[in-house]
Amino acid sequence: MASRPLLTKISHPFSSLYPTKITPFYLATEQSFKFPSTLFNFVKHLSSNDNPTIFHNFNFDSFYANLIDNSSHKINLTQVHAKLFLLGIQQNGFLVSKLVNAAVNLGEVSYARKVFDKFPDPDVFLWNAIIRGYSKYNLFASAVEMYFRMQVLWVSPDGYTLPHVLKACGGIPSFRMGQQVHGQIFRLGFEKDVFVQNGVVAFYAKCGKIASAKVVFDRLEIRNVVSWTSMISGYAQNGQPIEALRVFDEMRSTGVMPDWIALVSVIRAHTDVEDLEHGKSIHSCVIKMGLELEPDLLIALTAMYAKCGQVMVARSFFNLVKVPNLILWNAMISGYAKNGYAEEAVKLFRDMISHNIKTDSITARSAVLACTQVGSFDLARWMDNYISKSEHKDDVFVNSALIDMFAKCGNVDMARMVFNRTLDKDVVVWSSMIVGYGLHGRGREALDLYHLMKQSGVSPNAVTFLGLLTACNHSGLVEDGWQLFHCMKDYGIEPRHQHYACLVDLLGRSGYLDQAYDFIMNMPIEPGVSVWGALLSACKIHRHVTLGEYAAERLFSLESYNTGHYVQLSNLYASARMWDRVAKIRVLMREKGLSKDLGYSLIEIDGKLEAFRVGDKSHPLSKEIFEELESLERRLKQAGFVPDRNSSLHDLNEEEMEETLCNHSERLAIAFGLISTAQGTTLRITKNLRACINCHSATKLISKLVNREIIVRDANRFHHFKDGVCSCGDYW
Repeated sequence: MASRPLLTKISHPFSSLYPTKITPFYLATEQSFKFPSTLFNFVKHLSSNDNPTIFHNFNFDSFYANLIDNSSHKINLTQVHAKLFLLGIQQNGFLVSKLVNAAVNLGEVSYARKVFDKFPDPDVFLWNAIIRGYSKYNLFASAVEMYFRMQVLWVSPDGYTLPHVLKACGGIPSFRMGQQVHGQIFRLGFEKDVFVQNGVVAFYAKCGKIASAKVVFDRLEIRNVVSWTSMISGYAQNGQPIEALRVFDEMRSTGVMPDWIALVSVIRAHTDVEDLEHGKSIHSCVIKMGLELEPDLLIALTAMYAKCGQVMVARSFFNLVKVPNLILWNAMISGYAKNGYAEEAVKLFRDMISHNIKTDSITARSAVLACTQVGSFDLARWMDNYISKSEHKDDVFVNSALIDMFAKCGNVDMARMVFNRTLDKDVVVWSSMIVGYGLHGRGREALDLYHLMKQSGVSPNAVTFLGLLTACNHSGLVEDGWQLFHCMKDYGIEPRHQHYACLVDLLGRSGYLDQAYDFIMNMPIEPGVSVWGALLSACKIHRHVTLGEYAAERLFSLESYNTGHYVQLSNLYASARMWDRVAKIRVLMREKGLSKDLGYSLIEIDGKLEAFRVGDKSHPLSKEIFEELESLERRLKQAGFVPDRNSSLHDLNEEEMEETLCNHSERLAIAFGLISTAQGTTLRITKNLRACINCHSATKLISKLVNREIIVRDANRFHHFKDGVCSCGDYW
């Protein structure tokens, strides 16, 4: 009997899957195939023509299954597949299923599908392999499509099919489709299969139907770690961190040990409630279990420490990852931005894009927030330029953040340009622009935009009305503000403390102190610090001591250690020249260990921020700054400017205590700006306290004398000084 040839030159339906020239299997080197040497020695022995009995009696399933399991590259699989065809066993369902699963594990899903499609009559195992592959790589629509094709061909799913299909339904997401699969689970008798039921719990949780997930979970007779983890993750992902932690405690009481997936969700839950202490205990658990280098846990820990203010600890975790993924970059940048480390956030963002790492909407918004906090107009323009060239240019959330950024960096006209180019304007975009106008005291523009918003069919929300009330407040539009406040309920919006405080401030600053007091007394909610603070501030402006003292008493009962309240009352007494009471407030503050906030001003020159304090002589150009300051003072006196010395104790600035009023921080910043920039350059200054009366009056005149626009952002609002006039109309 002639020996059977191992290789024959024929055409076959699988030829399109392989290279034109196929290396004979028995000639492949051990190094190229990367299989154990014993297998190669054996296949060479098997391939000789001297062993026909061994060849025909050989267990091909076991041998080729072993080869497939040891494949590390697609080429290995194609060679094995070719060998199966040449041996006439290409329709061996067991080995083809092995091939599909191996291709999926190597990430070669397209190749797996080609192999699958060439198989004439796939059984449930082969269907499971391809469905698992699509589900594993988040190709959910394809997974569901294959599931339906499977049923059309009358192949009944088993307990391994359904969890992958449920994952796909949750990933799309398609709640209706998942419900249909759940119904099939009952008809097929898998209602007690814990593996399948875990998939059902995860599906409902993924679709936001956490109550349905709990019903399924409660019916489970046996709950393994996956069951508990599905429920914990479901609660954590659906904004119920307290419930997630409760289920975690219940799981531990049953003696079930958590896996790393459960720990990720628990850490996220502690992050959401900002419970750092208990989060640290979970961190200890992670270390004890030897999971501290698990990528998802590193991300969760980074986010937790960053959100809870421990940014240095968060950065140490970030640095442990050689190639941080997008989620980790976002966690760190967002953590910096939300905890007062704006410059670090911007630097990290620059590092990220310099490495050509793809950003998403969350990255962009966090970076824009950081730029907003830095307050640099040059940096704001750089960020806007980056966004305009990126895929985020039409992102409504990013554009809303850009509008807010430009408004808070002192250029509301640039904010309006971003607003105008935004195609899909939702209520957040409209509200951002209205709030921007409010910050700059452009009340009429805010009201006009509000009417345009309503004409566009967009309903206002609570933030919209807060922006409108702020705009009216900063523009003295009492009637408009009063009407807007009372029409909030027409839109089903209940006023919050901020809305009440804004209206009290509007009434009080306009001199309607009695009306403001009556309004407070008739509030349906208990007046808070912001409301009484607004009344006290108004009393200081109009020197109404009796009402101011009452407001101060209410504030002290709510916040007895807030320095600002004592300073406000002291300034009220000073404005009324009640010096004995001013002295008592000073003594009371000393007894409580309270001191005034130090005032400072920042000015941006060539993209760099320079800081000044009252009488500051630490700057390298201090000599030139004070020479310019003296020149300005001479010109102010020649123009008839007379400082109001009676107001030296009249506002929040610690600088008002200084003997020389011209050495206030904003005056130093203006002098530095004048000697550091070309004629006509706009000066942009940020001050941490409210502008004092003298500096406000002096800056108006300086803007006219030097022919410059000077933009000052104080603790309350923006002031645009130009040609001797301030945009606030002296109403601040």
